Amino acid sequence: MTKSALPEGAVIGILGGGQLGRMTAIAAAELGYRAHIFAPQGDAPACDMAYASTRADYDDLDQLNAFGAAVDTVTSEFENVPAEVMATLATHAPVSPGVAALSTAQHRIKEKTLARDLGIMVPDFAAITSAGDMAPAMARMANGAVLKTCRLGYDGKGQARLKAGDTGEEAFASLGSDDCILEEMVDFSAEASFLVARNAQGEVSAFPASINHHEDGILATSRAPADPAVLPPALLKDGQDAVAAIAEALDLVGVLAAEMFITPKGLVFNEIAPRPHNSFHWTIEGTKTSQFAQLVRAITGLPFGSTEAMGQWQMDNILGQHMDRLNNAIGEDGVFVHRYGKAEAKPGRKMAHLTRKV
Repeated sequence: MTKSALPEGAVIGILGGGQLGRMTAIAAAELGYRAHIFAPQGDAPACDMAYASTRADYDDLDQLNAFGAAVDTVTSEFENVPAEVMATLATHAPVSPGVAALSTAQHRIKEKTLARDLGIMVPDFAAITSAGDMAPAMARMANGAVLKTCRLGYDGKGQARLKAGDTGEEAFASLGSDDCILEEMVDFSAEASFLVARNAQGEVSAFPASINHHEDGILATSRAPADPAVLPPALLKDGQDAVAAIAEALDLVGVLAAEMFITPKGLVFNEIAPRPHNSFHWTIEGTKTSQFAQLVRAITGLPFGSTEAMGQWQMDNILGQHMDRLNNAIGEDGVFVHRYGKAEAKPGRKMAHLTRKV
């Protein structure tokens, strides 16, 4: 333990009550810390794994201040927590990610601009604030494009695909937002994701990369460490260096994930997430230190653990429509089952994940 590390029994405040907060709370307990969850009313399975919980809306200043006074450090399981919430909590305890990292990750144009400014390849993109912006922007995107809301879109939500030559005005109207981004379609062979942890001293620890497969806009499967035939070593280094550079630029403390497309010209940036990432759940069994444990180490001042992979792994998401598959997997040898404790299984809702060696 370093001199600046939080002592055993210190309290980690976690914003959000979903599966990422749940798995972070488990990792915190394994390292001797206690988790205090702040989440609105409703299904919040992270609370089952915490020593304390506060159930209140994020705009409840009295509850936020009481929560901040009761914890020793704060992190968030999702990037769309209002920046003013983190600013309020920062008056009580260190917060990670900080306001700069959150505000960048919350807005697609900000994150694309940052990546481009750092010399990372990005697709052509344009800010769209009215239907009149669509035609001139589409005219320069010969490969077609994807129109996305700049905020809050995830798992394929808040976006529309457009073919070359489309005006896109109907798509813009359907999204119901005047803060959108139009991104040129990228011709890619696979999607890779990269993850680094960074602490307050600026030390960085990189994880092996994952190769991802999506179905209907939702991550279905991740395999890792990435096959060198799919992600050559030079591109692996490029991706890890790029994510580390973004983390440095944001002065991030915690973990940062980035999705990138593998193309003949190299890696093309897609998006970042300053939190644990679905495509790295395999690290719970697959690396000597999981992404959740590394996050806890980063924000408490503990030294980083090894991210060496212990074999080749596959992670499968279990959605609400896959519950039979989940029940069958419980009896399979070599399959690690992680239920998220959610009350109701709905189509498209992430209920669990399975990890196995391959």
